[in-house]
Amino acid sequence: MTRPDDPAIPASAQERPASAPERPAEIRPRTTARRTPGGASRRGPADPVKTLLHHHRDLCERAVDPLEIAAGLEAHGLTDRTAARYRHRDVFALAEELYARVPPRTRAPAAGPTTGSVPVPVPGPDADARAAWTLLALLPGAACLATAGVLRVTEGVLGDGTRALVTVVGAVLACLALRACLARGPLRAPEGAGRAGMYGCWLLSYAVYGEELLAQVMTGGPDGPWDGTPAPLLGLAAAVAPAAWCAHLFTVHAQRRLAGSRALEEFGAGVRPLLLASVTLFLGALLPLLLLADLGLGGSGTPVAAACLGVLFFVARLLAAHGLPEPGTAALAAACAVEAGAPALVLAARLPGLEPLARPVNALVSTGGTGAVSALACGGAAVGLLLHAAFALSRASAHTRS
Repeated sequence: MTRPDDPAIPASAQERPASAPERPAEIRPRTTARRTPGGASRRGPADPVKTLLHHHRDLCERAVDPLEIAAGLEAHGLTDRTAARYRHRDVFALAEELYARVPPRTRAPAAGPTTGSVPVPVPGPDADARAAWTLLALLPGAACLATAGVLRVTEGVLGDGTRALVTVVGAVLACLALRACLARGPLRAPEGAGRAGMYGCWLLSYAVYGEELLAQVMTGGPDGPWDGTPAPLLGLAAAVAPAAWCAHLFTVHAQRRLAGSRALEEFGAGVRPLLLASVTLFLGALLPLLLLADLGLGGSGTPVAAACLGVLFFVARLLAAHGLPEPGTAALAAACAVEAGAPALVLAARLPGLEPLARPVNALVSTGGTGAVSALACGGAAVGLLLHAAFALSRASAHTRS
């Protein structure tokens, strides 16, 4: 390129007429805005936490502490790895910043007294509250024990009709006491238990009358009324109080673990042993109660099926108490299906050509007796539900305080 004052350029080319329009620039000024392949400007916020706060403003405004925000973010699928995109090491640190950014005037104040400008931490349940729900948890076992005592003392004195009436009254009182126990305390389900109550009634009825019914069906019956074994019902009713305390201990220690954890993986790794310890502690209290009930009512044998049923009830109620009733309901329904399917297969095998249907039930009963069906149904459902609970209850969102 040459300059205008270059002598090689003619003078006529150096001067441009005033009337000639100026030529537009062929290269436009470079802009700083980046453009996407579609042509639109790509604009991203300089502060990604601000966008996250906008999306979860309701959660942040209702939260009373950063732990509740962390649990809510984790329930929406945010992990520690995702928190790195927002320039934080984990979800807990991100929740603390979100909690700090919410204006104090929009956040609901935490319940509890304050001293000056420093809030006083709210204490946990006091001794009176624990004594109240412990007393309620003892009522179902007391009702069943009183009914069994009356029937034992009046044996041979009262007629069959009167004894049946006493049994019905005792069952109703036990059901009312159990309902009152599940309405408050550590076993309370805030979202309800769905159809779990219906499936629970079936499982308890089968625990009392199922073995005798299956024995009669396999020998060509049923031939008429069958005798029940009330020992499992008495032992399970007495185990409601240990179940409440085991659930209470698990909840308290899990919340302490949540307050002291700095990462979701750390919290999950600490909660799983707590869950296993709670189930083991409950099983250790359940087995002696079942053995004592079986011994007191003249039974025989080890109540394996009743123990499996008790663990199934405990894990299902523990999930429901933490806002997860659906898995427990599904496990109870599966156990009911197996127990109902056993006599149904035996009856169906009486039809011509369907004899092979009864072979699995015959093999199972010949190996472990009639109680093996209930043990397999409840034990399998309890193991599967426990594996699910180990994953579900290791999430921070399952331990948020209402």
